[in-house]
Amino acid sequence: MPPEDRLAIAHVTPFAWEARTEVSEHVAGVCRELAARGHRVLVVAPSESAELVRDTRRALRSDPAGLLAQADGEPLVLGVGEVLPFAPTRRRAASIPVDVARTIETALLTLPLDVVHVHEPFAPSAASVALRQSRALNVATFHAATERVLSTQLGRQLSQLLFSRLDARTASYHATRELMGRFFPGSYEVLPPAAEPVPHVRTGTLELVMIADEERVALRAFLRALRALPAEPSWHATVWSSRPLAAPATLGRALRERVTFVDAEAAGPRDVLAGADVVVLASEGLRATPGLLIQALASGIVPVASRLPVYEELLSDERGDGDRGLVFEPGDVITLAAHLTRLVGDAGLRQELRARAAPLRGGLGYRRIADALEALYGRLVARRHDGRADARARRRVAGRSLIDVDLHMHTDHSYDCATPVEVLLAEARARGLGAIAVTDHNEVSGALEARAKAHGIKVIVGEEVKTAEQGEVIGLFIEERIPRGLTLQETIAEIRRQGGIVYVPHPFDRLHSVPDYEHLLAVLDEVDAIEVFNPRVAISEFNEEAVRFAAKYRIPAGAGSDAHVPQGLGSVRIRMRDFDGPAEFLESLRDADIVRNPASLLYVQALKFLQTKALPESARRAARDRRVKRVARKA
Repeated sequence: MPPEDRLAIAHVTPFAWEARTEVSEHVAGVCRELAARGHRVLVVAPSESAELVRDTRRALRSDPAGLLAQADGEPLVLGVGEVLPFAPTRRRAASIPVDVARTIETALLTLPLDVVHVHEPFAPSAASVALRQSRALNVATFHAATERVLSTQLGRQLSQLLFSRLDARTASYHATRELMGRFFPGSYEVLPPAAEPVPHVRTGTLELVMIADEERVALRAFLRALRALPAEPSWHATVWSSRPLAAPATLGRALRERVTFVDAEAAGPRDVLAGADVVVLASEGLRATPGLLIQALASGIVPVASRLPVYEELLSDERGDGDRGLVFEPGDVITLAAHLTRLVGDAGLRQELRARAAPLRGGLGYRRIADALEALYGRLVARRHDGRADARARRRVAGRSLIDVDLHMHTDHSYDCATPVEVLLAEARARGLGAIAVTDHNEVSGALEARAKAHGIKVIVGEEVKTAEQGEVIGLFIEERIPRGLTLQETIAEIRRQGGIVYVPHPFDRLHSVPDYEHLLAVLDEVDAIEVFNPRVAISEFNEEAVRFAAKYRIPAGAGSDAHVPQGLGSVRIRMRDFDGPAEFLESLRDADIVRNPASLLYVQALKFLQTKALPESARRAARDRRVKRVARKA
């Protein structure tokens, strides 16, 4: 693989790595395949191993860059400490231990990752913390979420905001996509999970297997169905559980001789499946195990499953040749017993069901899922803006002097500002600004007037345009007014028609009118720059979210005071090379520094209120005239 195509990828699972859950098995298999292709792959997971956690934290403190170097040819596991995944209750909201959250944050902030792929990022969990801290391109896989899990997401709006940081969402099953879409609307690509077949060990006795990590009622249904099976032909049943599980006292002597209970200390689920002819999945939906069903199909084991959407999806044959297994209504012991009786006595039926699943087996390997993920990652990486530099414009600005620039301000041509153009220009010169962008709301007349009257300061003509439903966008280096009320795409097209630059202000400030994450992704290729700091944004996390977005897509970052009063002008500025025209401006902006000396938000907001709202119109006009006269006298 060429070095430029190698990606640094972190897969984050919420489950303890040693538990080997369906999700962990999936992550392990996919990461092995991606690492074998040349990518540097890390697995970030809770761990029960104190040694692994200690080694991880030591490496993050001393040599974080070396961790990616170790992930060469095979994935490297980083243990972050013990944590229970997304297990809140109505009485108690679970939380992530501080040391675990800090380890995840350190890993994601210090490692130069291209992609952070989180699995089941429900809060609170290691995966949700990773999504909150990630500065990389974010992908999530939702495996087999249930309504019970989704209903525990306390403060669903907060979870929706967290999921809004995702650049791509995948679901393991169509049923999962439909369920997630009901609770958390978005675009989910279905990528069916992989499975490695289990080598089958044939015995002389038909072997029925049930994994008892599904609900206890499922185990009771299975045991009751076994009582109805005939003694001949010979059969045996194995019940496997990750925890020690004793035979119920009501099982009866006859069944005790035919049923074996096995826990994780004696054997793993793959070991139990190796001897299985039939596997029973009797879940009522709370703890379904579709990964086990996929593994059974991949291994030629006949499944009998309760009628759940995710099970029916896997058992349905798209060609219409019949189902790949038998189904029964959850809790219907009579039908389950009838299915098992047929399978025990009819070898031909077992062979027919195995034959129906045979065409599926070739497409269940990890190569398929790695192909799909590699293509998905490639599409996201291709949208980054780091390959868009203009070499000629860069050479032109390389030797020029540095100037301070404020990219967002208003004059009294805006409905919510009382600052005359003359006052704005005088204040900009007094504060040492070399260039300003005048960006009145839905108007360019103030910017054009400022450019005509400017002396010793460069004026970029701009407009902050209110779109129909997707917030505001600024056009820089334009000449004509763009009407408000167009769609975001139409507004951008008009900026482009004028040869301007598309600049997104305060993109994640939910107290302003802003395009949401999904709308921003839809026009990402047309965005030239993003405002990552605005002192009028009252909640700092909104600015931080803009920083993350600009960094992950490598979009030039801008900043401005958004001044509506002269006192706020230049409180945030860009220090950049002098420029001439939009191409040179963008190239200079790529290497610019943001200088922050923010005036008090409360102070400037109070001044704005006094100048635009508190005084009568006649008093505001008189105050404006006085400010203009003072500027004229100083000139």
